[in-house]
Amino acid sequence: MANITKIKAKDSTPAEPKKPKAKKSKSPSEKSEKPKKKPFLLFRPFVALGTYLRDSWRELRQVRWPNRKTTWKLVLAIFVYTLVFVGFLVLLDIIFDLLFSKLLG
Repeated sequence: MANITKIKAKDSTPAEPKKPKAKKSKSPSEKSEKPKKKPFLLFRPFVALGTYLRDSWRELRQVRWPNRKTTWKLVLAIFVYTLVFVGFLVLLDIIFDLLFSKLLG
């Protein structure tokens, strides 16, 4: 019989040991860094739009796009699913048409 070991979340250890981060020494002028000013009221929508577009572009760069073979497999799967669903709807339409023609006719 297989030897099974139960592991709890607090028992787990990280896969790779964390490397100590080198601390950067900041000069006194950098420590008293001013908070960013909010843009003028009329410019805020444009700043927000720019931020949105920048963040969206960063997300799109992280996407792992499928290759041509995978894309065609997915397209074929969509066509097959669509044909099956259309067949199911046509079958239901025929059944309900016969049912209502018997009841009303």
